[in-house]
Amino acid sequence: MTLTRGTVEIDTERCKGCELCIAACRPGVLVMSEETNHQGYRFPLLEPGCTACRACRDVCPDYCFEVFRFDQAMEV
Repeated sequence: MTLTRGTVEIDTERCKGCELCIAACRPGVLVMSEETNHQGYRFPLLEPGCTACRACRDVCPDYCFEVFRFDQAMEV
């Protein structure tokens, strides 16, 4: 059981694979995909445990993230 306090939507087609979000993710729930987008870049994937801290959104130079916080933590 993993608790999550929020989630993010990732615009994978906008991503240029800089990986800044991976380093910024405080709970460590972002990982780079093996797949590539239409531009040929790998992109982040979200694993369970997001806290909706917005660090990914704040560091992303391509504005790929939209963050949503839940009113109560949910089990995933």
